[in-house]
Amino acid sequence: MKPTLIVLAAGMGSRYGGLKQLDGVGPNGETIMDFSVYDAIQAGFGKVVFVIREHFADDFKSKVTSKFADKIEVVFAFQEIDTPVEGLTEVPDRTKPWGTAHAVLVAAPYVQEPFAVINADDFYGGAGFKEVARFLTEEVSPTHNALVGYILGNTLSDNGSVSRGVAEMDENKNMITVVERTKIERENGKIYFTGEDGKVELDAESLVSMNFWGFHPSIFPVIRKMFVEFVKERGHEPKSEFFIPLVVNQQIQDGTCTYKVLTSRDLWHGVTYQEDKPGVMKALAEMTHYPTPLWG
Repeated sequence: MKPTLIVLAAGMGSRYGGLKQLDGVGPNGETIMDFSVYDAIQAGFGKVVFVIREHFADDFKSKVTSKFADKIEVVFAFQEIDTPVEGLTEVPDRTKPWGTAHAVLVAAPYVQEPFAVINADDFYGGAGFKEVARFLTEEVSPTHNALVGYILGNTLSDNGSVSRGVAEMDENKNMITVVERTKIERENGKIYFTGEDGKVELDAESLVSMNFWGFHPSIFPVIRKMFVEFVKERGHEPKSEFFIPLVVNQQIQDGTCTYKVLTSRDLWHGVTYQEDKPGVMKALAEMTHYPTPLWG
């Protein structure tokens, strides 16, 4: 059975200033998602599930998925604040989405096979897709999932600070924890994050999470149970978010699942800020291993 790709595309891109998921950055107006889907097809994925907001579904289908709907099975899942979740009878009134783990959960009805998760606005490169596809077909199990880790120095923006989850691993490259570091930027040839005690240097070779995961479908009931508990405990907080690393770290802490850290040395490209766009466009235009136009 071919693995499935879940693309998290429901975010509104507040720092970027618009729906960056629909922004054309490729030589022929391709979105970053076009390249991710292309790489996924090349790696052997058989289906892609886009998690989006229903109000921009028509634009999304016409500008993105219409180009490759005949090349891979395409499914849509809608992430809304009040999306029904089994076991949750009352949803607090709020405006902020529930976060990335909730986005994965709304895709559950459409996924019965091992799957990968990515962000819509990050360019990951083909190596990561090949590595996670191999893992999902050969190694994944209900007690063994994966993170595709990227070299920290390959994931920074020249136009502002970023947040990254830094993976701590044992000698077998199984994750111990993911530590969220904020306000990471390069300064005088070194990389620092800003914490409570000021600036702290980070190793440029550290492996970080770019929200590229490989899961067995048995993760869905785990996420569902934790989300119900999260809403009951923190749902009243208007800015609380239920992130994937919360689930991962809890499983590792409980000893119910190990997470292998796969390494990709591809350069990450993303549009965290509007100023990032020209650099991403230049980088994609210089990649000769992609056909032009991408979808023929």
